Amino acid sequence: MSSVSHVVRGCAAAALLAASSMLAGCASNLGSDPIAAAMSTSYPSALPVQYRRQQVVDPTGEKPGTIVIDTKDKFLYFVEPDGKAMRYGVGVGKEGFGWTGEAKVGAKQEWPDWIPPAEMLQRRPELPLRMSGGPENPLGARAMYLYRDGKDTLFRIHGTNEPLTIGRAMSSGCIRMINFDVQDLYERVPIGTKVVVR
Repeated sequence: MSSVSHVVRGCAAAALLAASSMLAGCASNLGSDPIAAAMSTSYPSALPVQYRRQQVVDPTGEKPGTIVIDTKDKFLYFVEPDGKAMRYGVGVGKEGFGWTGEAKVGAKQEWPDWIPPAEMLQRRPELPLRMSGGPENPLGARAMYLYRDGKDTLFRIHGTNEPLTIGRAMSSGCIRMINFDVQDLYERVPIGTKVVVR
């Protein structure tokens, strides 16, 4: 895995890109209830079927209750009993920002705030010091914070306000999911869940 500064640059850069497009009004058609619109349970018609949530035969070999992220094929598996897994489409790190290894879910947050790291604020002083959670926040509806050896890795599994990035390698290291999919996973996953990134 890269240095801490590279990691911070990673997730935060993706968040900045999403935030910038939202603030520029590129996705402002949220309807009268923006939270409800952000939590729509309909997949975008342009999203390929394989990236829509479905139960499959478990291909991971991991124990039930484990999250496995296949960065090559852009899938996240939540391993279930009886040889099954719930499979979700995800967006992953672009070239130079991907990572592999093991971590644990160390914290969870509904509609998390986004706090740009100091390194980003030095480059972009016009950014807010904090963006409150909500439909325009680049971390989406839920976030699961990945820890290793008791320390925050700065990587997250989180929702997105850019659903058509699912199935693509364009984030800066964090794993992004459709908002209603990340909400579904969030309800299944307790603190301490093992996460394997391949």
